[in-house]
Amino acid sequence: MRSKGGRLLLAGGRPRGTIYAVNRFLQEQCGVRWWAPWATNIPRHATLRIPELNDRRQPAFEYRAPFWFCGFDPLWKVRNGVNSEWNNIPADLGGCVKYKGHAHTFYPLVPPEKHFAAHPEWYSLIKGKRTHERAQLCLSNPELRDFVVGRAKEWLRESPDATIISLTQNDWHGACECPNCKAMDDAEGSPSGSLLAFVNYVAERIEPEFPHVAVDTFAYQYTRKPPRTIKPRANVIVRLCSIECNFREPLDHSSNAAFLADLQGWAKICQRLYIWDYTTDFRNYVNPHPNWFVLGPNLRLFQANHVRGVFEQGAYQGFGGEMAELRTWVLAQLLWNPQHDDRALIREFLDGYYGKAAAKPIGRYLELMQRESQGFYLACFLRPNAAHLKFKPLVEAERLWGEAELLVRDDPELLARVRMANLPVRYAFLANWDGLRRQCAEQAAVWPLPESRKMVAREFGQACAGITNRAWTRVHPLNESGLSVDEFVKSFDANER
Repeated sequence: MRSKGGRLLLAGGRPRGTIYAVNRFLQEQCGVRWWAPWATNIPRHATLRIPELNDRRQPAFEYRAPFWFCGFDPLWKVRNGVNSEWNNIPADLGGCVKYKGHAHTFYPLVPPEKHFAAHPEWYSLIKGKRTHERAQLCLSNPELRDFVVGRAKEWLRESPDATIISLTQNDWHGACECPNCKAMDDAEGSPSGSLLAFVNYVAERIEPEFPHVAVDTFAYQYTRKPPRTIKPRANVIVRLCSIECNFREPLDHSSNAAFLADLQGWAKICQRLYIWDYTTDFRNYVNPHPNWFVLGPNLRLFQANHVRGVFEQGAYQGFGGEMAELRTWVLAQLLWNPQHDDRALIREFLDGYYGKAAAKPIGRYLELMQRESQGFYLACFLRPNAAHLKFKPLVEAERLWGEAELLVRDDPELLARVRMANLPVRYAFLANWDGLRRQCAEQAAVWPLPESRKMVAREFGQACAGITNRAWTRVHPLNESGLSVDEFVKSFDANER
């Protein structure tokens, strides 16, 4: 972005640099904000004054993916510097990074229903028996390796625009225990040994035909620990996954020491280290999940450890995830530049999306949930009765959201946004009703909702049905397993209280 002699230059490298320059200029010099696909702020000025500019930059990460449903719109992604697939960005908007396969591709590449009968030796040996049930591949088998090389080439010929192919373990354990695999893993001190040797083999053999393609694999669950001596080839991406972590705290907190050690270990040996991070509660998409204040510290940690791509998995199956719009927008800004003040970004979003008046009680709500979760291990699969979801903090949360609604009651658009964001508190009351009623009685307190759980559930269901012609106001599903609002509400039909 450069201004000189009354002229303005906005330019960049192919394929998206010039588009990014234009959008950064609109944000930084004109105050434009694309909060969500349905919420844009375009300030009006009688005169636009541009300072002297001589600014050249590039994003911190080569792959930037805030994987939340409300952030899948291609135009919103381009405007906010997101370059991931999932609702691909069209070529006239600069295109995007394209994977062939995305995750857990062992069985899509080598389907056991086609190959196990003839080649049981291609699959895991577990407790002395070859099996494909909740198993993996036998990564040391020479014939299997060459077969996967052929399959990878087939996949890439089918998708000539792909620049990354996923060669990733199934979403369970079941590593092969055959003598060759076990010897490799024992020597390397981790099952990542046999995995990385296998991936390197495939990457080396597809490289002559596909020099522009990287092979992506996981450091996930049982393969998270890096190997002692084997290093990824230059055309191999390792995606380190944080699924076991405490997401209430930054990933360099003492409660996440094992993950931090693995991050630092991979950073020493991997030229293209990516991260798969988790930013929601997959068991309860609509549940207060106080991880808002670790997003910035985590992305700065990744940058400091030379991470080159980040996938931030959230509520990806529909609208209505708790504080989804906030996380998606804030993550997009931080993926471009992790050195942004993340607390300032959060405050800016609250002001812009909910209105300055409502932003104040909503900000206090975020601080409340963060404070009440102190010392709690905030996993990404939680039961609904977490430490911050006790009676007293939830009553205060309900009061704060009620205050926010009153402050925007004369603005239908802001009111719709605030009411959507209040649903997680009602969900928390419904999901742990009996326990909360006991706590209320023990504290001799006043119950803040109608006495009938069935009535509260029906009101929740009606609110989740959304507003006509506003798709973003309809909540579905409630968790990764696909629980619908109707199923959740009907589960309380027998409760007449």
